[in-house]
Amino acid sequence: MSELTKGLEGIVATKTKVSSIVDDQLTYAGYEIDDLTENASFEEVIFLLWHFRLPNAEELQNLKGQLFDNMILNPRMYSHFEDYATDQIHPMTGLRTSLSYLAHFDPRAEEFNEDAHLNKAIRIQAKVASLVAAFARVRQGKEVVKPKKDLSYAANFLYMLFGEEPTKVQEEGFNKALILHADHELNASTFTARVAVSTLSDMYSGVTAAAGALKGPLHGGANEQVMKMLSEIGSIDNVEDYVQKKIDNKEKIMGFGHRVYKNGDPRAKYLKEMSRKITDETGQKELYEISVKIADLLKEKKGLLPNVDFYSATVYHSMNIEHDLFTPIFAVSRTSGWIAHILEQYADNRIIRPRAEYVGDVHRKYVPVSER
Repeated sequence: MSELTKGLEGIVATKTKVSSIVDDQLTYAGYEIDDLTENASFEEVIFLLWHFRLPNAEELQNLKGQLFDNMILNPRMYSHFEDYATDQIHPMTGLRTSLSYLAHFDPRAEEFNEDAHLNKAIRIQAKVASLVAAFARVRQGKEVVKPKKDLSYAANFLYMLFGEEPTKVQEEGFNKALILHADHELNASTFTARVAVSTLSDMYSGVTAAAGALKGPLHGGANEQVMKMLSEIGSIDNVEDYVQKKIDNKEKIMGFGHRVYKNGDPRAKYLKEMSRKITDETGQKELYEISVKIADLLKEKKGLLPNVDFYSATVYHSMNIEHDLFTPIFAVSRTSGWIAHILEQYADNRIIRPRAEYVGDVHRKYVPVSER
């Protein structure tokens, strides 16, 4: 048997054309994340991840139209949220349930061919934004907001969430956040999706399984924990004591370090800049200053650099997005990557079935219950 590698760290488990991390640079289908974040729309990135090329004008317009046409949920989905959308249920629990429930309203859910896969991909990507926004509004007792035809995917999500169109700065910031979170090689939730569909299970099973993996605080839930930390600190005057106590107690500070990147997460700088812009626009500049001071102290004291979760928390908070929606928003973006990997797994499938090193007792014999 091969040597044990805990957490599969460093193990190459598959081939992919979707994304890669080379020399600390994240790329999607060969395009550097810097290039895409500065220039692309999230819709273009969706197309790129699924087809390994950027769309032409007609293809982009067609994708935007298909996404809009599929954003409206079946009325039973909205009433479904009324059964459990409360402050006692974490939105990721609601999203995990509702992603699975989507399959009930897809007449092609069980079809297994390339055309059906792409049809499901559009449906799921379009509706995941509506699921998160609807859950958030229903639990607040607010009326669900339907999407607007002339808005981008990023702007439509914010419109469905708040009932009013976002500012240009907010739309730009959210579009960048969606691009930056869209894919990240073989991360935990993506690997989970590929494992699920490697059995030739359906796409809905794959994204539901992935959402379950994303929920954890060591993965998608990290940015929610970052915001909890910022709330606990409260003032820039408290930063130094707070950070020092965490260091002295050997406690993990969320939003710093990364298993893959050794010279810093290349995505963090964009969210840092958007954090600066949005906190300035919304009059919450101290929140940005607190974040910068934390980052400076951790670099100085521990040599740690912020990852994508650290500043994304500030960006979302400054838009008045509820903290427990941070991870579902991550899922809205990462669905595009999950689907890309699912499509790739289907195209060249082998069931994922690793081995385990057994460390339990051996040579045991059954003893009748009367003699135990």
